[in-house]
Amino acid sequence: MAKDCFTFRQFSVHQDRCAMKVGTDGTLLGAWALAPEEKCRILDIGTGTGLIALMMAQRYPQAEITGVEIDSDAYAQAKENVNNSRFRDRITIVNTDISCFNSEPFDAIVSNPPFFVNSLVCPDKGRSMARHSDSLSYNDLFKCVCKLLSKTGKFSLVIPSDSISDIESTASLSGLFLSRKYSIKTTPKKNVKRFLLEFVRHNPDHIDMSEEVLEVGVNEKSDWYKSITSDFYL
Repeated sequence: MAKDCFTFRQFSVHQDRCAMKVGTDGTLLGAWALAPEEKCRILDIGTGTGLIALMMAQRYPQAEITGVEIDSDAYAQAKENVNNSRFRDRITIVNTDISCFNSEPFDAIVSNPPFFVNSLVCPDKGRSMARHSDSLSYNDLFKCVCKLLSKTGKFSLVIPSDSISDIESTASLSGLFLSRKYSIKTTPKKNVKRFLLEFVRHNPDHIDMSEEVLEVGVNEKSDWYKSITSDFYL
């Protein structure tokens, strides 16, 4: 059973009212996604508990962050987590469908999107909405990103390995270009489980590509994982 609260170095995340709990995917994305170091605007699509929004606020002290969440319970919990943090003055949580959300452009957009495509729908409505692309298809996600991303902005997301073809083709049709691609394995001998991806509006001269491993032994995290998450875990 998942814990009701995770305590990080600079904030805590309560999750008893959220369908999708704090996990490795969100933590990886929050530690990996890039934004400008100077004053900027960051959007977290499907913020859930508010974890990624809080991580981006910690990493980018001059950023103003907006988290959008369609589920009312998750929205309320994210808002509570933000209000109880030192970042409350720089994070705004909005309860709406991202397709109905309008705003000035963002310098960085992050998302841990629904990822069970064409799979059996979970009977828990909240958990199903959070996990299934029925509620937000990749095509709809990229349409929203194209509407909200600034000319020089970066869109970062984490996806399961079996969605990579769909994501890359959808991005191409949307006019976005791959600029970073990290393949993530649980252990060295296992197949790639997740991809961390970054897209931009202009075709880059170079694509930053890497293959990383989360664990190198039983309960032993890799140096890479420890290096990008060390500022967050106690």
